[in-house]
Amino acid sequence: MSAGPRRKRSGTLHIVAGLLISSALLRFMDGSGQAYAEGEPATPAAVPMTPQGQADSSPDIDTLLATLLAREARVATQEEQITARLQALSVAEAEMQEQLDALVEAEESLRATIALAEEASQTDLGRLTTVYENMKPKDAAALFEEMAPDFAAGFLGMMRPEPAALIMTQLTPQTAHSISVVLAGRNAGVPTQ
Repeated sequence: MSAGPRRKRSGTLHIVAGLLISSALLRFMDGSGQAYAEGEPATPAAVPMTPQGQADSSPDIDTLLATLLAREARVATQEEQITARLQALSVAEAEMQEQLDALVEAEESLRATIALAEEASQTDLGRLTTVYENMKPKDAAALFEEMAPDFAAGFLGMMRPEPAALIMTQLTPQTAHSISVVLAGRNAGVPTQ
C-alpha cells in the first residue's frame, strides 16, 4: 500500500479518539460520569410540589399554558362556527335545489301550455283558412281588402293555390300587389347555405 491511504486512516482515527476523550472529560466535569461510575442513576433535580400535589410551575410555563388554553378555546369556537356555517350552507343548498326543481317543473308546465296554445292557434287559423277557401272569391276578396297586407298574406299563404288565385283576382291591383310583396319577401331573410 502507498503512504496516502494510510495517512487518511490515521487522521480519521485521531479525530474519533479526540471526540471520545472530549466526551469523557465533559461527563466527569459534570459529575454525572462519577455517579454513573459509582452505579447511582442520575436523577433530575427535584421539582417542588404544591400542597395539592401538583408540580410548582414557573411563570413562563403558566403563561404558555394560559396561551395554549386560550388558543384551544378559539379553535373550539372556530370549529363551532364552521360547523354552524356548514349546516346553514347545507340548508341553503337544499332550499336552492327545491327552488330549482320547482323552476324546472314550472318551465315544463309553461312549455306544455305554450304548445297547447300554439296547437289551438294553428287549429283556429286552419279552420279560418278553410272558411275563406270555401267562400265565394268576391266575398273573400272584400274581407281581404280590409285586412292589413301582412295579415292577409298569412291566410293566402296557407290556402291551396286555386282558391288563393281566385281571391287574388278579385282584389284591387294595389292590394294584390301589397299582398304579393309580403308573400314574396316572407322567406327572403332565410339563409340559403
